[in-house]
Amino acid sequence: MAYSIKKVDVWAGEIADRPGGLASTLAAIQGAGGNIEFVVARRSPDKPGTGVVFLTPIKGSKQKAAAQQAGLGTSEGLHSVRVEGPDRAGLGAKMTDALSAAGINLRGISAAALGRRAVSYFAFDSAADADNAIRILKKALK
Repeated sequence: MAYSIKKVDVWAGEIADRPGGLASTLAAIQGAGGNIEFVVARRSPDKPGTGVVFLTPIKGSKQKAAAQQAGLGTSEGLHSVRVEGPDRAGLGAKMTDALSAAGINLRGISAAALGRRAVSYFAFDSAADADNAIRILKKALK
């Protein structure tokens, strides 16, 4: 079974660190027809009372407007690649080894497996690194 490897826009923004802080942001996107596939939220340790959320996908003008209204945006400095496909032992090591061997530094990674499927989101500092990562990962996961 093949892997889907593609660039994605990850949206990010500040949220209130209180009950409902994240819920109100997600509700705004859902209200615009959004179906979020990936979300990471955490407190901002250097800014008490606030947190940060990263999520994707945001599709179409209605969802984009709702995301912007909720204080979210895309970052020119965050370039993300989504890898989805069959889970197997050593998958994470294989992908990160291939990127390392190509001299590509990771800004971050979030990954999960559910049943027989795995999905990983890689973050890079430049569009060139993301483009190279796609090429490297496609070759490594043949």
